[in-house]
Amino acid sequence: MCIPQLAFIFSQIFNRSLELCEVPACFKRSTIIPIPKKPKITGLNDYRPVALTSVVMKSFERLVLAYLKNITGPPAVCLPSKQLLKFADDTTVIGLIQDGDESAYRQEIEQLAAWCSLNNLELNTLKTVEMIVDFRRNTPALPPPTIMNSTVPTVESFRFLGTTISQDLKWDTHIDSIIKKAQQRLYFLRQLRKFNLPQELLTHFYSAVIESVLCTSKTVWFGSATKSDIRRLHRMVRTAERIIGAPLPTLQELYTSRVRKRALKNTLDPSHPGHLLFDLLPSG
Repeated sequence: MCIPQLAFIFSQIFNRSLELCEVPACFKRSTIIPIPKKPKITGLNDYRPVALTSVVMKSFERLVLAYLKNITGPPAVCLPSKQLLKFADDTTVIGLIQDGDESAYRQEIEQLAAWCSLNNLELNTLKTVEMIVDFRRNTPALPPPTIMNSTVPTVESFRFLGTTISQDLKWDTHIDSIIKKAQQRLYFLRQLRKFNLPQELLTHFYSAVIESVLCTSKTVWFGSATKSDIRRLHRMVRTAERIIGAPLPTLQELYTSRVRKRALKNTLDPSHPGHLLFDLLPSG
């Protein structure tokens, strides 16, 4: 609503900041919120610091990011047998092993560990795991990888960016966890209903606190979920509808809209790894 009044002012501030190669101190201030990483807290390391930064700084960062994407171009392709995914301080190596040849996969792990060592980055081997996806009947036993003289344990599932990925590529474990979390939050919705909170505010609470849990990384897992799991998720929505007393968007509707939105963003972003998967029709 304030774009006409603020756009020119912020443009001058942003350009001046880039010219001087300095960021205003007020832009760099943030509020640190400690979020528990474990159910039982034993020390400060059991908290995850979440920084709430300035909205103005976030706008500035988006402008700079768009510029960097234009000058760097799309990412170069690694060998097709391996891929590196990075998010904040988490790194995931994905390797395709064919005909028992693990050389490219093992080499990628060794190079990553060596690079981190040379650049003073410490890999937390206690949080490092390996998961093997193999649907063959006779699965050969592969030796576990070693990082910094520590053997990496093999697991059947692991949590990646809030989503539990299982060895069999099924989503029942992940759906179990989000349903449990949503059921806990339904309690607070019932309490707010008892205090006669207006229907509009109850709907906003559901959207922010419960629907956000049911829809986390939904474009990844919802299309492959079983019918029984989808029915369990729909029951959560119907329960919330009875508490609020108003209709709510179905999970299928939310999934469809989010898939379309994600696909459109990927087609417009040449730097996205999935950009090449889309080919627009002649109609556009």
